[in-house]
Amino acid sequence: MGLSAPEPEPAPRAGLAVGHGPIHRSARPLQPRTFELPEDEVSAARSWWAHGERRPRAARRASSVAVVRDGPNGVETLLRHHPGPTPLGVVAFPGGSLDAADEDDCTWFGPTPAQWSRVLGADDHRLARRHLAGAIRELFEETGILLAGPDRYSVVSNPGGGEWPQARIALDRRELTLAELVNRRGFGLRTDLLRAVGQWHSPHFSHRRFETHYFAAAVPYGQDVSLLEGRGAWAGWVPARTVLSGRDTSEVGDRIGRPDTVGRTFGALTVPAVELLLERMADAGSTVEFLMGLTVRGSVPDYTPELHGTPEGPDGGGFRLSVDLPGGRWAGS
Repeated sequence: MGLSAPEPEPAPRAGLAVGHGPIHRSARPLQPRTFELPEDEVSAARSWWAHGERRPRAARRASSVAVVRDGPNGVETLLRHHPGPTPLGVVAFPGGSLDAADEDDCTWFGPTPAQWSRVLGADDHRLARRHLAGAIRELFEETGILLAGPDRYSVVSNPGGGEWPQARIALDRRELTLAELVNRRGFGLRTDLLRAVGQWHSPHFSHRRFETHYFAAAVPYGQDVSLLEGRGAWAGWVPARTVLSGRDTSEVGDRIGRPDTVGRTFGALTVPAVELLLERMADAGSTVEFLMGLTVRGSVPDYTPELHGTPEGPDGGGFRLSVDLPGGRWAGS
């Protein structure tokens, strides 16, 4: 594809979630962080280690949304139990694979898909549209939180009652697309309510791999969380600080109370992206401070955890996941 004259950068507008234009930061040394290897990845890691590096399996594109609110113990977030092994983690933020229909046209509030494509580092605006619409769709399917409204200043009120549960089921069964849902009601997607955080790639040795864009959003006023039948058995608001203080215990897993969570540490139930984003929440004094700290200029970073150690480990510790982070913090903030 030939080069053309550079596209002019859009003028800044108040309220955009993503910032504008590239900025130049001084180079920071990469600082490694290691994380517990989830139990359902151990066999894949052993095979990769025994047979040497091979071509990684193809990755599916996905989006995930960390929903936050203020609580008495600091910033709280919504965590979900995902039954069965998943690249997003057994305990994770709402999210899942993108659909082709996520690209369908609908009313769009906030940064344009072209603007989002620059922030996400996407190949084109259609892929950016899929990631944003996929994030909003998965969040609505799994939790009943709908980032959409009749105009750029409003959101749907109480999308958990009336005919909304049937719409969520139809979305989950792929009998209805998100574009059809909002177009029929005269709504548009409130993409300005989302903050882009970064892209995470599943480790190369994983048998199921995702390329996941993580977003964050505050829960809209007047909306409540409700689980969709068949899409998990547990979801709960948890203070980020509380989760992190007990990350080496089975506190969260025991609270969920499922056979695949009881007695397992939080690190064994989730993925590095979730732990690191929880750290950002715990550091923030409020939801506003947390979300404003995620505003980016340029494009968000992307990471791929690497396999670290050996099956036995120097002290019997076995495998772990290693990630190099700029400045020791996700997104180099």
